[in-house]
Amino acid sequence: MFDALKRLLAAGDEGGEWPALAAWAAQRGAQFKRSRDGAGFIVEGRFAAGPWRLEWGPPQRAYLNGPELRLRMELGLPQDLNMLVLSRPLMQELERSAFEQYTAQMQTRIDDAAPEEMRWLAMFPKVQPKAEKELRQAFGAVALSAKAAAAWIEGPLAARLIAASRGVLASAPPFVLMTLRGRLYCRLRLDAPDAAAVAEMVDLLETAAAQAVLAADGAIDRPDAGPATATTAWQTQLTPHDVQR
Repeated sequence: MFDALKRLLAAGDEGGEWPALAAWAAQRGAQFKRSRDGAGFIVEGRFAAGPWRLEWGPPQRAYLNGPELRLRMELGLPQDLNMLVLSRPLMQELERSAFEQYTAQMQTRIDDAAPEEMRWLAMFPKVQPKAEKELRQAFGAVALSAKAAAAWIEGPLAARLIAASRGVLASAPPFVLMTLRGRLYCRLRLDAPDAAAVAEMVDLLETAAAQAVLAADGAIDRPDAGPATATTAWQTQLTPHDVQR
C-alpha cells in the first residue's frame, strides 16, 4: 500500500501537465517520463507478452499532420510476418498519394524512402477478414500472408478495433497497427492525450500483441522471405538521453 502511494506521488511530480496520465501509469505499474524536450511524454510498461513503450509528441509520419501517439512492443515475431491494419480514410489517402506520386514521376518501382504503410498498400494483397461489416467499413488491411493476417484480426482483435471505432477512433483519425521486423507498432493522430484515450490504445495493443503471437504460430503459409522494408518504423531508441530524469 505504501509503495503504491509512493509511486502515485512520484508520478504526480513527473507528470507536470499530464497528472492523470502519470497516475494511470503508476496504477498499472508503468513508468511515466516527460520527453527530454518537454514537448511530450513516454510511458513504459509490461504485458505478459513482454515490455512495451508509448510516446506522445510531434509526429514521425507526414500523414498524421498533428500530435502522434505511438506504441511499440518487441515480440520476437518472424521477420517476414508483415501485417498492416489502418483506418479506412487513411488507407484511401495513402493509396491516392502513392498513385499520384509514382504516376507523376513516371516511376516503375516504389521508392524505398516511402514509409512501409504506403509501400505495403502497393506490394501486398488486401485482407478480407470474416468479421463484422462494421470492422470492414472502419478499417482496411494488407499483409504478406493473408492467412496470418486473418488469424490476427479476427476474434478478440476485431472486437477491440470495433470498440475503438466507437471510442477513441470514432472520428476516424489516421490510425495504423502493424507488425514489422518482429515488432508490433501502433500510430494514432491524437491531439489531446487524455488518460481514457491512452488506456484504450494500450488495451488494444495488448490484445494485438497476444493475437499476433498466436497468428505467428499458426501462419504455415508464409513465404520464405518478404520484400525489403528498409525505412525506419520508429525513430527513437531507449537511451538515457531520451528523457528528463
